[in-house]
Amino acid sequence: MTRPRAVLFDRDGTLVVDVPYNGDPDLVEPVPTAAAALERLRAAGVPVGVVSNQSGVARGLLDPAQVAAVNARVGELLGPFADWRWCPHGADDRCDCRKPAPGMVLAAAAALGVAPDEVAVVGDIAADVGAADAAGARAVLVPTPATRAEEVEAARARGILADDLLGAVALLGFGS
Repeated sequence: MTRPRAVLFDRDGTLVVDVPYNGDPDLVEPVPTAAAALERLRAAGVPVGVVSNQSGVARGLLDPAQVAAVNARVGELLGPFADWRWCPHGADDRCDCRKPAPGMVLAAAAALGVAPDEVAVVGDIAADVGAADAAGARAVLVPTPATRAEEVEAARARGILADDLLGAVALLGFGS
């Protein structure tokens, strides 16, 4: 299998410690292997992006300015991202961007100038894997305590399970 030409990451629980409906940049804390994994991809010339559901906006718990401030802090801590996508909708809104729908993955691929099948999506729950699958992209699951056991088993059966973000990029062909 060829290495992807772009890698998209879920934000909360994947790149940064999940703080539910976080609107405070001071609470942003990268997961332990995030910086090293991103550096490995950037050193290989692979553009990295973020695709993130932010249903707190639809629920009235966050406003777009808070999401933007948290995203900016993630960028300050983890370096530049070639593309940012986030969905403000709730689960019942039936939009095409909320993961597991493929909208954000397809839009990011187009913005990065790559075909969807040249993209990988790294996330911590089934919605991230589902968005990759729906877009025709590759997926890697990096479980957290929020990941359901059946999601972990399904990813293990498919060979798309990694212990951490360094393991995820290694699974995609970037280092060991």
